[in-house]
Amino acid sequence: MAPVPFTSQAATKGPNHYDLLVIGGGSGGLGAARRAAQYGAKVAIIEETWRLGGTCVNVGCVPKKLMWHAADLRSVFPGPPSKHRIREKLHQSKSYGFPEVVDRELDWPSLKEKRDKYIQRLNGIYERNVANDKVEYLTGHAKFVNNTTLEIVPTYPESKAHGGADEVRQVTGDRIVIAVGGTPTIPENIEGRELGFDSDGFFLLKELPKRVVVVGAGYIAVELAGIFNALGSETHLLIRKEKILKAFDPLLQDTLQKQMEKTGIKIHTETQIKKITTDVKDYDLTLPFPKTVTTTKGDTIETDAVLFAIGRHSMTDNLGIENVGVKLEKNGDVIVDEYQTTNVDNIFAIGDVQGKELLTPVAIAAGRRLSNRIYGGVAGDKLDYTDVPTVVFSHPTIGTVGLTEPQAREKYGDTIKVYKSTFTSMYYAFMDPEEKEPTAMKLIVQGENEKVVGLHLIGVGSDEMLQGFAVAIKMGATKADFDNTVAIHPTSAEEVVTMR
Repeated sequence: MAPVPFTSQAATKGPNHYDLLVIGGGSGGLGAARRAAQYGAKVAIIEETWRLGGTCVNVGCVPKKLMWHAADLRSVFPGPPSKHRIREKLHQSKSYGFPEVVDRELDWPSLKEKRDKYIQRLNGIYERNVANDKVEYLTGHAKFVNNTTLEIVPTYPESKAHGGADEVRQVTGDRIVIAVGGTPTIPENIEGRELGFDSDGFFLLKELPKRVVVVGAGYIAVELAGIFNALGSETHLLIRKEKILKAFDPLLQDTLQKQMEKTGIKIHTETQIKKITTDVKDYDLTLPFPKTVTTTKGDTIETDAVLFAIGRHSMTDNLGIENVGVKLEKNGDVIVDEYQTTNVDNIFAIGDVQGKELLTPVAIAAGRRLSNRIYGGVAGDKLDYTDVPTVVFSHPTIGTVGLTEPQAREKYGDTIKVYKSTFTSMYYAFMDPEEKEPTAMKLIVQGENEKVVGLHLIGVGSDEMLQGFAVAIKMGATKADFDNTVAIHPTSAEEVVTMR
């Protein structure tokens, strides 16, 4: 949309006063800050680390997807005890008539170096974008003094900081956005927990561990366990319940869990870590080293790395929240209304810190809409948190939008109808059965007109397939609309518009 000029009065209130102060230089904070500045507001963004982009760019979606691509090139299926059967792009080419590729060890240090350099380039792009939009970029840790004043404590020397000094300083703003995001949670009741690391630590690893234990059942645990396994690590996944991905549709849970076990991942259900021990004295968590995991079932697992992916929590500690009276949930999430406003009317929260739909595009969209409404004259603009599509970069990938079947039945009762399709992608036509991945789809509709309220996909290309269908579902498409759409043949996606 074309910017509507906003008349800033910040200059009349002093050199350190802003129309908008944003705490946190991640996706949501950047979305709000840049959009407000484009409308003419005087904006500063305060980031305590040395780089912009937040979790997604630095230790989340982006580097994870790069590692998934590496895993997609070389994935391991268990074969005879003396060897592994290699699948995916390197060796599946044999099924199409190409000479067999000799499998070689992954050069993890080279992969890490290239990945890190790519992320650094993105950091530079973010900095240039902020500068181009005339957003002031300040390095330091921000804390509330009152509802219009922030204290910024230096976190880096002036030579490395942005717009900063080596002294504590204060800035003021008419409005303040909390966009500090979240951080991985480490369990506190495990003996030897310091011998493990979290999902951030995954990107610090200097070598690929030969054996790894991943703890958690959510999408982060599932994705990282899949990457480790695909790249050749003996991989154990420890989950507290019987199934992975508890927030996802049962079709996705069951299909992926079975496939993960088929590919060699050892899934330990209804168990947790009791303790971790090692004989290594001067260990380095960025390097694999032998350790023993003891579970609550009494099992022992010899491993070289332990990764905790049991969840995340908002980074609202040490923000001075108590100085302004912003209300928090018991878990630390900031409570906001549908317009991202807290109980303090000039303080807002966007992104993971407000606890809803912890996804980068959601944070960006919420931040931009917030600034549209306040500075762009777009009355009532806000993010609709229903029918948000998301994917899981598992092996195979998952795409999902809308209600799961249990959610739909709870909301609509017997007025829902479920369409399903399971098959094997044509890609695997020439391959042995043990090398084939499943594809499964579920379409959930409601009412006499069969409005689509949920779509759940797993299989080759599901991650790229979902976006277009999500648009249709967001627009209120019915099963008849899907049926009236001519299929694209031969594709897996055509099953979505031909299910009966």
